[in-house]
Amino acid sequence: MSEELNPEAAEAEEPIKQRKNGLYPGVSDELAENMKSGWADTELHDLQPVPQAAETAARRAALSARFPGERLVVPAGNLKTRSNDTEYAFRASVEYAYLTGNQTEDGVLVMEPKGEGHDATLYLLPRSNRENGEFWLDGQGELWVGRRHSLTEAEKHYGIPASDVRELADKLAEATGPVRVVRNYDAGVEAALADKVTAERDDELKVFLSEARVVKDAFEIGELQKAVDSTVRGFEDVVKVLDKAEATSERYIEGTFFLRARVEGNDIGYGSICAAGPHACTLHWVRNDGAVRSGDLLLLDAGVETHTYYTADVTRTLPINGTYSELQRKIYDAVYEAQEAGIAAVKPGGKFRDFHDAAQRVLAAKLVEWGLVEGPVERVLELGLQRRWTLHGTGHMLGMDVHDCAVARTESYVNGTLEPGMVLTVEPGLYFQADDLTVPEEYRGIGVRIEDDILVTEDGNKNLSAGLPRKADEVEAWMARLKG
Repeated sequence: MSEELNPEAAEAEEPIKQRKNGLYPGVSDELAENMKSGWADTELHDLQPVPQAAETAARRAALSARFPGERLVVPAGNLKTRSNDTEYAFRASVEYAYLTGNQTEDGVLVMEPKGEGHDATLYLLPRSNRENGEFWLDGQGELWVGRRHSLTEAEKHYGIPASDVRELADKLAEATGPVRVVRNYDAGVEAALADKVTAERDDELKVFLSEARVVKDAFEIGELQKAVDSTVRGFEDVVKVLDKAEATSERYIEGTFFLRARVEGNDIGYGSICAAGPHACTLHWVRNDGAVRSGDLLLLDAGVETHTYYTADVTRTLPINGTYSELQRKIYDAVYEAQEAGIAAVKPGGKFRDFHDAAQRVLAAKLVEWGLVEGPVERVLELGLQRRWTLHGTGHMLGMDVHDCAVARTESYVNGTLEPGMVLTVEPGLYFQADDLTVPEEYRGIGVRIEDDILVTEDGNKNLSAGLPRKADEVEAWMARLKG
């Protein structure tokens, strides 16, 4: 990465100074003057609204109706330092992206109360200043990090009036009347509102925005299907290179899936779990530095995130050599049977917990049948004894976060009722730890999870990830075709 000159002056009118240990001693007056001119006009005049503009407008209207007469502040967030002068890749807050469609750092949506509704303004960084040299001397200037939209372009693109975010702190500090802010994304915004907000009121805003995403609109469902379809192709990519992974490590699997995510989407939706052998028993194994061995299983839990931030979340447990052993198949079939029971329980009017309870009942029965825990099944479930080997809940909401709607009220989520438009995962698993002396030795180090993304429909459900086989025989045949 090249070294850039970094402004140290507090005011834009002061000269932008060289960073410490930069190779140039300064900027001559002649060079500074030269850099001001000779640049083409690159203003974009044919920008179209983002595809979800109608949906984001409807979401803002719902937010306005919920909090009449109150100023609402929703920040995108700021860049976070990775090391010294390099930053992590930026991802806007879900609340901000959900309401605006915009994904740029430092952005803030402000909804000012007006009459019975609100006026929305998008506060953004304008294009870099060419008169003071910001565009080529500042570390975040356009010649270093790329062009950004002008405020006029942003208005056209997002359908929201846009203003300079650098003026926002003063405006917020002077604001009167009730204010709510989505916290933990922008310290500067929160500091400007420190004497105007309360944690309780701000929590209510965040809970509302979380619950607003529980039922997906048509645009969101389409994006989730795109994410799943790309994820299916990513799994196919992995199967085709399992021989290369055996020659290297789990990192080859991680890198292979990541390539598909970056080519077809924005990124991976979460750290890919590429767990071979006993690593499959670690629920969130993301180190991905272990050996990939023929005869072991590969638990691959991964999802592509679309350019609009919607992510898939799919898991398959695959025989690395293409064929399940007798014991691997027995455990796999038990998890498949549990998942079938769970998916069948996903339907409108049912309880969110139903699919979890259905899957856990099947797994508990299998553990009793195999003599690993003393029955009857009702006793096992009442005491939660199956959890030694099932460990986690059987699913969660899915959307712009892999664990979407996480701060919704319990009565609206885990104790709620399923409705058409909800999207959730069904992902039972069995995990026999390598050091678990309560199970026969041959079980130890085997972990199996099967996970699919399920849309609640008017008359039942739709498996968005049905493009990936689930039955053991079908998995083996699919792998053989891809390897062949």
